[in-house]
Amino acid sequence: GWISQYGTGKGADTITSGLEGAWTPTPTQWDNTYFEMLFSYDWEKTLSPAGAKQWGPTNPEAQELVPDAHIEGKRNAPMMSTADMALVVDPGFREISRNFYENPEYFAEVYARAWFKLLHRDMGPKTRYLGPDVPAEELVWQDPVPAVDHELVGDAEIADLKARLLAAGPTVPQLVHTAWSAAASYRDTDKRGGANGGRIRLEPQIGWAANAGVAEVIPAIEKVKADFEAETGKRVSFADLVVLAGTAAVEKAAADAGVPVTVGFTPGRTDATQEQTDPDNFKWLEPKADGFRSYLLPGSKLQPEQLLVDKAFNLGLTAKEMTVLVGGLRVLGANTGGVQHGVFTDRVGVLSQDFFRTVLDLGIQWRTSRDTEDVYEGVAADGSVARTATAADLVFNSNAILRGIVEVYSSDDMTEKFAQDFATAWTKVMDNDRFDVRS
Repeated sequence: GWISQYGTGKGADTITSGLEGAWTPTPTQWDNTYFEMLFSYDWEKTLSPAGAKQWGPTNPEAQELVPDAHIEGKRNAPMMSTADMALVVDPGFREISRNFYENPEYFAEVYARAWFKLLHRDMGPKTRYLGPDVPAEELVWQDPVPAVDHELVGDAEIADLKARLLAAGPTVPQLVHTAWSAAASYRDTDKRGGANGGRIRLEPQIGWAANAGVAEVIPAIEKVKADFEAETGKRVSFADLVVLAGTAAVEKAAADAGVPVTVGFTPGRTDATQEQTDPDNFKWLEPKADGFRSYLLPGSKLQPEQLLVDKAFNLGLTAKEMTVLVGGLRVLGANTGGVQHGVFTDRVGVLSQDFFRTVLDLGIQWRTSRDTEDVYEGVAADGSVARTATAADLVFNSNAILRGIVEVYSSDDMTEKFAQDFATAWTKVMDNDRFDVRS
């Protein structure tokens, strides 16, 4: 309640929201009296002592069921809110409530499961639980993935698989986009999503608009998996391969830029089944925006640059990591649907510094597009449109902090630093859901 000068200011004199009373005669113990109250009495709309609308029983025998919380010996009628009454008035809720009323043991079981889910929903997979009371049962809302049941690939097999993936048909932009799409579903707020489980190949993720183009790449990765396992007798998960495909593509892009880097890769992901993946449970992870892929669902109420920062936060990224990843992903051509906004390079698929240098180019004047919402046109000195961008690109010039980072990465002596920082940030995103290896 609120601090009050009325009476004692506490106990019976406490000022609350206005709703006054208890739902049951036994408010401090677990039992089924809540549903017993709802179904055993007739209820009418009344006013609380404070004047708030609530519900009370009309039955005479119910008027002194509840012991007063503060005044010894005083007894009151139980109360209900309009939300409580909906549980017996609405036909759908009434059916559920009557089942709980008539089957208290069933109600206790359902309540226990709902309470457990409420308290553990944001803890991620069951492997993160600690203590002796962790239930053995696997629950679909925990986004379960199978345990590793085979020997993991070693350095020689990883090198072989990289070569196979690069020769499988998909381009560097396609491999990078697919790997990013798999890993970028991760949300650090509730530890859900990520590449582990290989759910990018399952419903609903394979059909998400942000993942457009992924369905064409997945068969090539699955063929590499099948051929490798048939030829070597060793096993590798699709989840590991989709990350390794992006890793190999990044390494090739860096080498093509003249700055070879080794991108970290730790095998050990496993593949979930469709039965372990509830589409209704996963639909809430579908991105409405992903500035790293220049994806924005039409009609968004927030600005693209705000949504980019929000996405970076959910991926656990710093401003520096966000900047290096956007700059690298743009020149790698990883945008959803192949859109060209922010692709400030003529060497798509090469890990160059072209994005940063174009953002800082004073010879380009930016204006809002007359034809496309949320798009800007970069006008060259001769009046031609040289590039297109969104606010998720131009914020790296307009924001003082981000511009400072861009100035560093655009420098001639920062070529190797840019490539290495990109590789490190890339690995961080790919491993976000690897709680088995994260420190």
